Amino acid sequence: MNNLLAKLPARGVVLTDGAWGTEMQARGLPIGGCPDAWNIERPECVEAIAKAYVEAGSQVILTNTFGANHYVLRGHGYDDRVQTINRRGAEISRRAAGSGVKVFASVGPTGQSPADVSAMATAVYEAFMEQARSLADGGADAIVVETMSDLNEAKLAVRAAKTTGLPVVACMLYIAGRQADRTLTAVTPEQAAAELANAGADAIGTNCGIGAEAMLPICVRLRAATALPVWIKPNAGLPDVVDGRAVYRTTPEQFATSALALVRSGAAFIGGCCGTDPHFIEALARAVRTPHPDPLPGSPTGREDEQEI
Repeated sequence: MNNLLAKLPARGVVLTDGAWGTEMQARGLPIGGCPDAWNIERPECVEAIAKAYVEAGSQVILTNTFGANHYVLRGHGYDDRVQTINRRGAEISRRAAGSGVKVFASVGPTGQSPADVSAMATAVYEAFMEQARSLADGGADAIVVETMSDLNEAKLAVRAAKTTGLPVVACMLYIAGRQADRTLTAVTPEQAAAELANAGADAIGTNCGIGAEAMLPICVRLRAATALPVWIKPNAGLPDVVDGRAVYRTTPEQFATSALALVRSGAAFIGGCCGTDPHFIEALARAVRTPHPDPLPGSPTGREDEQEI
């Protein structure tokens, strides 16, 4: 395991950030727009989101680069700006983070079908490598491969990210099966934990798709399946669709209460995904720092200590 991903949780549960996509939509990103392009077109808005999470108490923030690979950007007409968009995304979060917060760069799926990923595995690997190296050039401390449904694609992304020498977190999306404990390609948490570790991942996790309560069984199974740190970022529950937009009804306090169970079940890194915002991270920070009858595995340290991470 990479030293950084061993050292951070050893100091207590690590607070990550919340959603980026829904925060950008709140700032004017149209549905179907290209969030990653804002790194070059509206960098001040991207930096404002990153700073808001730092101020809320995040010890790790991500980058606005979830879809900044060749295949996704090609669909928006930005495939000639892959390196610039990723480098700028890392630089923006790096500025917002300052010296006391780590930047874990976001790498999402290509949007290609599992069959196509398999057929053009070399090209997909090279696309992930281009993205990962640009993120490293921008100053990222680690890379998070997230919201993956196809285990083969996730492994390609992990292997490509490892070429940078940075630590890599690998997260799958579990929303299928009667108990929502399978990926869309029928992969179990146990299978993902084993194969992603073999691919070189330094931490294993899950994000998006479901809320904190529904994610608890996945967290328990991941913790039992691996000795690596477990990274968890649930949604703010399931949304209602109002005028074509997702509206999340879970409150920050409700989210924080449910997230505490994830920490007690072994999550070393805890944050939020779709529907969460800086208020959710503030509530989560208060919750994990509040004394409880049953002690938590750890709690975030103060800012002075964080400077030493």
